[in-house]
Amino acid sequence: MIVDERLRTFINSLDTGNTKLLEQIEREAVETDVPIIRREMQTFLKTMLALTRPTRILEVGTAIGFSAILMATYNPVDCEIVTIENYEKRIPVARENFERAGKEKQITLLEGDAAEVLKTLTGVYDLIFMDAAKGQYIRFLPEIKRLLASGGMLISDNVLQEGEILESHFIVTRRNRTIHKRMREYLYELTHTEQFVTSVLPVGDGITVSVKK
Repeated sequence: MIVDERLRTFINSLDTGNTKLLEQIEREAVETDVPIIRREMQTFLKTMLALTRPTRILEVGTAIGFSAILMATYNPVDCEIVTIENYEKRIPVARENFERAGKEKQITLLEGDAAEVLKTLTGVYDLIFMDAAKGQYIRFLPEIKRLLASGGMLISDNVLQEGEILESHFIVTRRNRTIHKRMREYLYELTHTEQFVTSVLPVGDGITVSVKK
């Protein structure tokens, strides 16, 4: 736990919620053990959408489409969203949810390994939301840098690993050591590259907000 549980509960008690459909999709995700962005991240993402008003959004990691629908719903301007997913079982559920939300024309779902799919994309994006396999973030970063517009924002979720990122490599369980090492590399790269101005924030499971110079 990064933030005290009582404080987190209080902060989330102030949340005004989402549309009925998003609330329903969230319940379905909980019932089927599909991870979606936490309440704190939902609120933060809405705020960033209101601030940046992006017209082109790229999401790495669709899952069942919850966050893509949230961005399409709460962005105050019309936008195009491209989202990438590699897990075959979740892709049809995401497509169905886009149709339920009436967002199937606004959201384009690309299937496959994001490292390969990203190479095929052209143009630039005003906002990129990274919410895929944590151990792959560093692998995606070169293409993310290419695709992010100057002045654009990169938001990366789940970067502090429930606080485990603080621990020594040798304390982390063996199965998590590769992810731990790669996430530390990712955080170092984001905070030390000349291309970005980055903040690391203890929101949810930890996020980074990077603006491309």
